[in-house]
Amino acid sequence: MAMRLPLGPIEIHADELGEGEPVVMIHSSGMSSRQWRGLARLLAPTHRAVMPDLLGCGATRGWTPADTFSIDEDAAVVRAVIDALDAPVHLVGHSYGGLLALRVARGLPAARVRSLAVYEPVAWGVAIDEPGGPVAAALASFTDGFFAPEVGGSAAWYREFVDYWNGAGAWAALPDAQREAFLAVGAKVFREVRALCTDRTPADAYRDLAAPTLILSGDRTTAAEQRVCEVLAATIPGATHVACPGLGHMGLLARPDDVLPRIAAHVRAA
Repeated sequence: MAMRLPLGPIEIHADELGEGEPVVMIHSSGMSSRQWRGLARLLAPTHRAVMPDLLGCGATRGWTPADTFSIDEDAAVVRAVIDALDAPVHLVGHSYGGLLALRVARGLPAARVRSLAVYEPVAWGVAIDEPGGPVAAALASFTDGFFAPEVGGSAAWYREFVDYWNGAGAWAALPDAQREAFLAVGAKVFREVRALCTDRTPADAYRDLAAPTLILSGDRTTAAEQRVCEVLAATIPGATHVACPGLGHMGLLARPDDVLPRIAAHVRAA
């Protein structure tokens, strides 16, 4: 099953599976709604999984790259899907999708968000201004050309980006087909990364989130992402933070059996 929604010149595509309370699942950079099929199958007996493709990704059509790209443009895609559902929703997101889940939740009435579950959301703004902190150190570690449009989204850019999150040599170790798939959406991924690296949304912006919140991370992730998850867990009232043993930033994809059941249990408990 699939949903198609107009949003100006954009035609949003969202895959669907199951019946019941809707769970809107937001994919990470360079991915698509396919990222969430495993979680959708886990929840389908009790919930309706709704998995939108963000701008420039999957089967969503009509977006063209622009240097003025804002995170709010993808947030508008997620919000349009939620508005079409016309019911309280559970929000789930990974990495960039986790940032979007947090951002969208902030703008919704409390009664519209049943629960929130994010795996390593890249909400770097919550710790970006800590003097000498890990987020500032991460930003300083990128080369001068990392944020240059003429380089962004290229193989050289991806090597720096993927190796930052996964260790030296990670980009080179990917199968050719996977590298080609990432390069095909490189223009969009570059804009997402540039936008989140300059986002200064402070921790206090998330202090009023009222939904039961689960923050998942890997205990082998980057120092910057560890700090972001710590700050969010300390800020969002009643949030639960779980560091999954042996996992890194892409642990949700590398070892889904260690992560997805935790999210499914959180959604059902809510």
